[in-house]
Amino acid sequence: MADRESAEPATDEPTTMSNPEPTTTAETDSDESTGESAAAAAADRPAIAATDLSHAFGDVRVLDGVSLSVAPGEIVALVGPNGSGKSTLLRFLARVRAPDEGTVTIGASDGRARVGYLPQQPGFRAGFSATDTLEFYAQFVDDHVDVADVLERVGLADAADRRVDALSGGMTRLLGLGRALVGDPAVVVLDEPASGLDPGMVERLFDIVSDLADAGVAVVLSSHNLGPVERTADRVVVLDGGRFVADGDPRAVVESVGAADLQTAFGDLVATEEVTGR
Repeated sequence: MADRESAEPATDEPTTMSNPEPTTTAETDSDESTGESAAAAAADRPAIAATDLSHAFGDVRVLDGVSLSVAPGEIVALVGPNGSGKSTLLRFLARVRAPDEGTVTIGASDGRARVGYLPQQPGFRAGFSATDTLEFYAQFVDDHVDVADVLERVGLADAADRRVDALSGGMTRLLGLGRALVGDPAVVVLDEPASGLDPGMVERLFDIVSDLADAGVAVVLSSHNLGPVERTADRVVVLDGGRFVADGDPRAVVESVGAADLQTAFGDLVATEEVTGR
């Protein structure tokens, strides 16, 4: 079956973006109460919230009024069959495209408003090294970026001076992850980050995701690697036919259909025969 999401071209937009919406807090009778009220409001504010998103490509409706809220430090895994609209939804969350209907709001509790984005097919200009590439993107953020540290975090320290056109597919994806981490984003959106990685690097990738969440970063990712998803994600959201058909912690999703694991539950939840090996 052809993946309808491929109808929308991959993008190589910058991976950190500022929130154009100003934040406001109501006035109170005292500075102390104002501070407490602001702190309480910030603590309750989601890192990212999508409301009533709908989108169609021609006469194919890929999203139909979906809403999603992710808290700081929360890992949400978006799973679904090919063509279910996962990549489309992630592009909207990363704000590299706008939906036909609905809104996406970024508002981290600590005031950060950058979104890091790893597209499904990251691409880089040939001739530059991995270090050169991240240094290029680092110039677009205000903070100092330790490029060597970013490469170390994603497992590419030994490939720092290698030209990007000499990287394997899996290493290119890791460089894309590094690019998404430039600028200390409040939210990271990852489209199939483990695709093309060997089992050891898949585990490292999900360890990186856990570390990001521990640091308060909201993570939204799509993945067909359901074993690591089940072990790592705080929530699993199953998208099928443009709608969410399940949303909960991995164990609750599994138990909702009486399955033994998330892989089996996936096959029971989605209306597709393309579940083998997902």
